[in-house]
Amino acid sequence: MEEDGKEWIRLEVRDAVCTLTLSAPGQLNAIHAPMMSELQRHLEEVRDNAAIRALLLTGEGRAFCTGAHVGEMNGLEDKGEGIHRILDDGWNRVIRLIRSMPKPVVSAVNGIAAGGGVGLALSADMVLASRSARFIQVFGPRLGVIPDVGSTWFLPQALGRARAMRLMLTGEPLAAEEAASWGLIADCVEDADLMGKAFRLARDLSKGPIEAFAEIRKAVDRGLTCGLNTALDHERDTNARLAAEPAFTEGTSAFVEKREPDFVHLSRKPHGSDQ
Repeated sequence: MEEDGKEWIRLEVRDAVCTLTLSAPGQLNAIHAPMMSELQRHLEEVRDNAAIRALLLTGEGRAFCTGAHVGEMNGLEDKGEGIHRILDDGWNRVIRLIRSMPKPVVSAVNGIAAGGGVGLALSADMVLASRSARFIQVFGPRLGVIPDVGSTWFLPQALGRARAMRLMLTGEPLAAEEAASWGLIADCVEDADLMGKAFRLARDLSKGPIEAFAEIRKAVDRGLTCGLNTALDHERDTNARLAAEPAFTEGTSAFVEKREPDFVHLSRKPHGSDQ
């Protein structure tokens, strides 16, 4: 499974956007332990690098990601304990890293997204997919387990119970065009246009107030599971805090001065500083 010197993830940083590409096309970007470790390490690097202001996640070849490496799972001596470890230390940590990323995340689904690959794609803030892409829930009908990597949260929230159950119980592929019309993803684009449009979207987001974008993600996730009064209180408290940041001053000044705001070159106060 391991190849000496093999890099399972490719990174390219351009215009403050880091493009992270799953690079195991021969296994349809199914993720095994060495690849998972590399993915986690790179996500942490992106998180901690202030020069990177947006992340673009995609796959190489004809698949975005087909989930966990089935050969690795089949070889587990204690499958119950092994799957617990693969999810807890591997996939779930990746999803939490992405969902807590202090900068916007775009996924460009270039082909098949199956199993855990669906959750990986949907963990981004915005999802674009090529017209040839398919989203497939293989867990129940093919493997005899429940959907994981966030699918039991992402799909019902976006699609409602009926459509989510249909996909999870039948395992039928959901075409990208239908996924867009159902509201599961932001847009379906022509295959040849996917990476160009996804990169431009990530670059545009990188020029915005990325701290506020991260707070929008938190507020939306919170709003999916809380009542209106709780959401109102969260909006009030978050905006009271963000209003004290330089981005709000720049945004309001730019609006009054009838110019485009420049959020990129702002210097944020250090955490805990009153200066």
